[in-house]
Amino acid sequence: MRYKSTRNTDLRLEASQVIAQGISREGGLFVPEFLPGVGDKLAGWSGLGYQELAQEIFRLFLTDFSSEEIASCVEKAYRPEKFGGSPVRLRRFTASGACRLLELWHGPTCAFKDMALQVLPHFLTVSLEKTGQNREAVILAATSGDTGKAALEGFKDVPGTRVIVFYPQDGVSPMQKRQMATQEGKNVAVCAIDGNFDDAQAAVKRIFTDPAMNAALDKGGMMFSSANSINWGRLLPQIVYYFYAYFQLCGQDGLSLGEPMNVAVPTGNFGNILAAYYARSMGLPIKKFICASNANRVLTDFIRTGIYDRRREFFATSSPSMDILVSSNLERLLYALSGQDSAALAGWMEALAQNGWYDVGGEVREKVQDLFYGGFCDDAATARTVRDTWRVEGCLCDTHTAVALDVYRQYVEETGDGDTPTVIASTASPYKFAADVLGALEPAGGTDEFQNIARLEELSGTRAPAQLTALKDKPVRFQDTVAKDQASAYVLASLNLSGI
Repeated sequence: MRYKSTRNTDLRLEASQVIAQGISREGGLFVPEFLPGVGDKLAGWSGLGYQELAQEIFRLFLTDFSSEEIASCVEKAYRPEKFGGSPVRLRRFTASGACRLLELWHGPTCAFKDMALQVLPHFLTVSLEKTGQNREAVILAATSGDTGKAALEGFKDVPGTRVIVFYPQDGVSPMQKRQMATQEGKNVAVCAIDGNFDDAQAAVKRIFTDPAMNAALDKGGMMFSSANSINWGRLLPQIVYYFYAYFQLCGQDGLSLGEPMNVAVPTGNFGNILAAYYARSMGLPIKKFICASNANRVLTDFIRTGIYDRRREFFATSSPSMDILVSSNLERLLYALSGQDSAALAGWMEALAQNGWYDVGGEVREKVQDLFYGGFCDDAATARTVRDTWRVEGCLCDTHTAVALDVYRQYVEETGDGDTPTVIASTASPYKFAADVLGALEPAGGTDEFQNIARLEELSGTRAPAQLTALKDKPVRFQDTVAKDQASAYVLASLNLSGI
C-alpha cells in the first residue's frame, strides 16, 4: 500500500512516511492509493474481538509494518484497563427498534478521540524508526475540545516527542479546558488562541507548511507531525469501529451479513464520518451517512446545495467540539468523488482560502447527495433531545450525541426510512458537558463544573468517570493565551528555538 496527496498524485509514500509527516508539503492530505475490498472477509471477521479486528484492518494499510509491530501497537493501545472493558459498546434503544448508540467514549479522556489517539503514538514511534528519523517529533494539534486532551494524554512522556495543543479560548467546555490545563507530562504544552477553532486550525496548517518554521525545527533537530485527523494514522483507527459495530448488530439483533445499516455521526471536521465512508468503500454495507451538524450548519448546506460557504456567522454552541466552519477532512471525500482530480480539488481549496466558498458542480453534488443526508440541530433542540432521551430511554447523552439523535429523527421523518438499523456515534461522556446536560434536565445550576457534576450524578443516578472528577484537585499548569498570528512564536518559544 502506497499513499499520495490529494493535491499531488505523483507522490508514492509508505505508511510510515505519511504517519511521521502528517500532512503533505504542499498542504494536501495523504490518502491511500486504493481502498482494499474486504467483502469476502466479512464472515471471517464477524466473530473477532476488537483488538483482533483492528489488527486485520491495519495490516491492509500499514504494509511496511510487520505483523508483530501492528500487534504490539494494538495491544498497548486497547488494553481493557484503559477502557474499563471493551473499547466500544453498542447500546440498544427500546423506543426505537432500529436505533443503536455506538458508545466511543469509555477511554482515558472520555471522548471518541481516544479510539485513535491511544494507538497513534505507537504508530508514530514505529514510523520514526522505519524512516530513520533521529529527530524529535513535535506533535502540533488544533482542537475544538476533545482532540487536544486525547493527544496530550496519548503522547505524554512518549520518548522522542513533544506535544503542543492550541484551542479556542472561549470555544471549549469548562471540563475540556480543565482537562487540558491540568495535563501532566514533561513534553506537553497547551495554549489558548484568541479566536475560534477555525483560527486555531488555520494557524496550525500555516505552521506546518511554513518553510522558515520547518527550517528552524530541522536546525534544532526536530520535525513536525500531527495528531489531528489530517494525519492518516489518526483517521485509520476510526475505520475499525464501524466494522465492529456492524458485526455487533449482526450478532445481537439478528441482522444478516450483507444487509445494510445506516450511520449517523455528529460532525465538525468530517473525520469521523469520513472513516465510515472509507469502511463502506471497502465493502461494509452502509446505506446512508447521516451527517449531523449544530447551528454551524456549513456541512448541511454543502450536502444540500454542493456549495461550501464559510462566509457566515460563527456560533458558539452547547456542542463546542463541532463549532467548525472549515471541515478539513471534506477534502479527502471530494478527492474520491471527483475521480481523484487533484487539479479540481486544488482549485476548490484555493477558492475557499481566497474567497471563502466553492461550488463542486452538479456531478459531484449528486454523488454527495446519493450517499449523505445533511441536517442540523440548534441548542434548543439539543437540550430537548438530551431531556427526551433521558426520560424515554433512561440514557444520559452528551450534547454532541444529542445533535446526531435529533438529526436522525429528522432523517426518519423526511425519508420514512425508520426500519434500516442505524448506528449513531455517541462521541463523549455527558459529564464532559455537565452544565449543558444538567441544564437540559432542570433549571441551570451554578457555574462550578464539579457542583454540576455532583448534581447530575444525584439527579440521574449515574456516576461520572473517575478521570473527570479527579481533575478537581489537580493543579492548573497551562494558562497562556496568544493572538492567532502569534501561534508560530509560541511554538518556537515552547521548543526553545526562538533564537534560531
